[in-house]
Amino acid sequence: MAETAAESGGGGDSGVGACERGVAPIKAQYRTTKERFHEYLDGDKQEGACQEVPTGDPAEPGAKRIRLEDGQENGKTEVAIESRERQVPKRARGQNKSRPHVKPAHYDKDRLCPSFLQEPATPCAFGDRCRFLHDVGRYLETKPADLGPRCVLFETFGRCPFSMTCRFAGAHLGPEGQNLVQEEVVARCAQLPSVRNGLDRALQQQLRKRQVCFERAEQALNRLTQSPMPTVVPETTVAMATPKQNSCHAQLDTVGGAGTPQSSPVPTCGPLTDEDVIRLRPCEKKRLDISGKLYLAPLTTCGNLPFRRICKRFGADVTCGEMAVCTNLLQGQMSEWALLKRHPCEDIFGVQLEGAFPDTMTKCAELLNRTIDVDFVDINVGCPIDLVYKKGGGCALMNRSAKFQQIVRGVNELHGRSREQRYTRLADWPYIEQCAKVASPMPLFGNGDILSFEDANCAMQTGVAGIMVARGALLKPWLFTEIKEQRHWDISSSERLDILRDFTHYGLEHWGSDTQGVERTRRFLLEWLSFLCRYVPVGLLERPPQRINERPPYYLGRDYLETLMASQQAADWIRISEMLLGPVPPGFVFLPKHKANAYK
Repeated sequence: MAETAAESGGGGDSGVGACERGVAPIKAQYRTTKERFHEYLDGDKQEGACQEVPTGDPAEPGAKRIRLEDGQENGKTEVAIESRERQVPKRARGQNKSRPHVKPAHYDKDRLCPSFLQEPATPCAFGDRCRFLHDVGRYLETKPADLGPRCVLFETFGRCPFSMTCRFAGAHLGPEGQNLVQEEVVARCAQLPSVRNGLDRALQQQLRKRQVCFERAEQALNRLTQSPMPTVVPETTVAMATPKQNSCHAQLDTVGGAGTPQSSPVPTCGPLTDEDVIRLRPCEKKRLDISGKLYLAPLTTCGNLPFRRICKRFGADVTCGEMAVCTNLLQGQMSEWALLKRHPCEDIFGVQLEGAFPDTMTKCAELLNRTIDVDFVDINVGCPIDLVYKKGGGCALMNRSAKFQQIVRGVNELHGRSREQRYTRLADWPYIEQCAKVASPMPLFGNGDILSFEDANCAMQTGVAGIMVARGALLKPWLFTEIKEQRHWDISSSERLDILRDFTHYGLEHWGSDTQGVERTRRFLLEWLSFLCRYVPVGLLERPPQRINERPPYYLGRDYLETLMASQQAADWIRISEMLLGPVPPGFVFLPKHKANAYK
């Protein structure tokens, strides 16, 4: 374990020198080679998790010793290592656009009809045309074994809505197979606020049939085409404020999911007077002062509700949902509306909208103003992904000044990183400082490369109103605590595992505890682990903090779990998920959304 760069042959994949550029400087006693790193993890998967890593050179793993004693030759070991080298792809950047995508439903083909899960049970509305099982005995014969003795939903809410389909059903099924209920817990939870911003079925049908009228948006767009000065952005901002703030919004009924008042569907078309049109008076805008607060930036794929709950627990002040595409929202796509859901712990919450044209953005603003509970809107003008860029959205809006001004007036110079550089270079904070001065008195938030409280302090010195944290929160969600307490947290591997356990609990609450919910939780956990593996513990660094552009070298941590969490192999991420969610289904495959160096 105390292997130096000289011992390992210098730079490259075989070892890491203390001063190698772009590599986090790890103390000499923890550095190791790629071969020894994988031998240690693969050598004793069962017993190694309970053993401390020695302070000297790591001895050969137990399982490896047994193979040698059985008569295997050293040559075969070398061939295995060379084979691993050949399997590792070359360094790549970007997205895995052709990655295999297996839906959770594929792991649970024999699904029980939902009519059996209702209390009381109701006859299936589809009868013989139903594609689900109606034979409970057959379902139980094919159902996989339980993953554990405790059900998070049953303990948290007093009742598990998935009944016998729950992968932890043994915790709440009675002797005759009945679904048990803890009445006291149910009554207590009924008094608590629930997750908000669901999509009402009636509204979904209207959106799909294009029966929703957008009178205010149409009138705003008409004024936009007649006026030399674009005014759609203030109107969009007004539409994003809390509903029913003034008399012109009083007629709008709120149509939403859990936690929002239910009412009739969206009103039909009717004549509007001039007073009904969205105004630009300051009194109509919701005043929201978030200056100096820590803002968790919208994160695609990983910025889900369970992850935001983790970050809120560690001190994030402001949270924002994942990027939602305006056209998909206007079409009533359930998966897109799921990105707008808000947990009660999110006291300051916004949604990020992606769109390339003023008409869809304005209509979406009016729609969300009617239907959801949101404090602000983050308009995406920075996404560099090709899928968004080629449609004219994201950072492409910076080159489409006419459209951009119609969506967001006067902010076509407020971004500190170019699309071409992606994340290969550091953000231009001096440029952001100039933008903050030009934008004053309009509050401007800055973000880019913040991974420590020192980074946050330097960012605040540029004069920005606040900072946003994105990739830094993926590498260590406790970054918000470090910033607020102005310290480096040498968090242990067991504490990090507890964070992952909390994430899985939140995931089961959000996505469900049946097979589909468990596997969806697992996949989002694995996506997050593909970022978490880049974190280097503070106690292992020669000089903290780790910089966001420094990749971790191969090192052996202070215990087996810390070493396992440093692996960039997808197989090792899956092993961590199995500690929390049980074994993966047969045929399970995973490839992260982003490209990296070492995963298979």
